[in-house]
Amino acid sequence: MRSILPVIGAAVALSIGATPAVAQQQRHQHGGHHHQAPKRVKSHVALHVSGHSVLTGGDVTLRGKVRPRGAHRVKVVLSGPEAKILALRTKSNGTFRVKWDAGAIGNYDVTAYGVHDARVRGSHSPARHLTSYRLAGASYYGPGLYGNGVACGGTLEPGTLGVANKTLPCGTKVKLRYRGRQVTVPVIDRGPYVAGREYDLTEATKKALRFPGVGDVMANH
Repeated sequence: MRSILPVIGAAVALSIGATPAVAQQQRHQHGGHHHQAPKRVKSHVALHVSGHSVLTGGDVTLRGKVRPRGAHRVKVVLSGPEAKILALRTKSNGTFRVKWDAGAIGNYDVTAYGVHDARVRGSHSPARHLTSYRLAGASYYGPGLYGNGVACGGTLEPGTLGVANKTLPCGTKVKLRYRGRQVTVPVIDRGPYVAGREYDLTEATKKALRFPGVGDVMANH
């Protein structure tokens, strides 16, 4: 019996002494989890434009927000007659704001892209649409000419929507605005031939815009 007790005591001592070493080894094996980089979350990007119609040379304010909050890199991409990329950085609350000078006439698509960083995976906003117009002298025609043919083919009638222009190809879609009203119509004829006037509106187009007959309209061509 006396010979067995020392053996048992030694075994217990070994087991007690091994416990801290095993725990230390386990901490060493699993400790790496505490130093992993935070998992990226998918960002949400919102974009708003101050107006969908602007005269060429005018400013458009582009503003938006990236979630989650924080300072993020953003690219605002404008595609259209004048392609441009605006590189921005959001404020700490995730918002951004920039002005763009609409220098070229035509239709634009504007999209904001959130750029990958340590916290977020990049995403993009829905595309916003805007049109840069110029002022163009206009008049109208129609009464007394109904039943006559037009240069681009077809017959002029009271309900015909379209414009006459001296140079734009037949069928070109022209977007016109007048005091908040808007219409998109094709080029159907040639004219006008009066100095200072670039478009002749059919009577139906004139009525759709509530255009008085002679004056300036906003045109995207």
